[in-house]
Amino acid sequence: MKIVGVTACTIGIAHTYLAQQKLEDAAKAAGDDIKIETQGTIGIENALTEEDIKQADVVILAIDIKIADEERFKGKKTVKVSTETAIKSPNKLIAKLHEIVGK
Repeated sequence: MKIVGVTACTIGIAHTYLAQQKLEDAAKAAGDDIKIETQGTIGIENALTEEDIKQADVVILAIDIKIADEERFKGKKTVKVSTETAIKSPNKLIAKLHEIVGK
């Protein structure tokens, strides 16, 4: 399964990057391809391309704030959770994405 997503926390430091790492580790352990864009204090890193989004089976938004360009995910299966959920239960979250997509 191909997953893309965005992580962003209120302060834009620790939880943004922790959530990214936890999601990437859980997805890779499940055999998925994943690319996570971070929107933190230093701006957007690892930016998702139009092609990344087009090819994705599902979008995960682990965010605590409004993010830039959320409308680019319109029409995609999208799951929105807090960064805390992504950090504390990444494996359950990836399993849920599989349920939603049916893969």
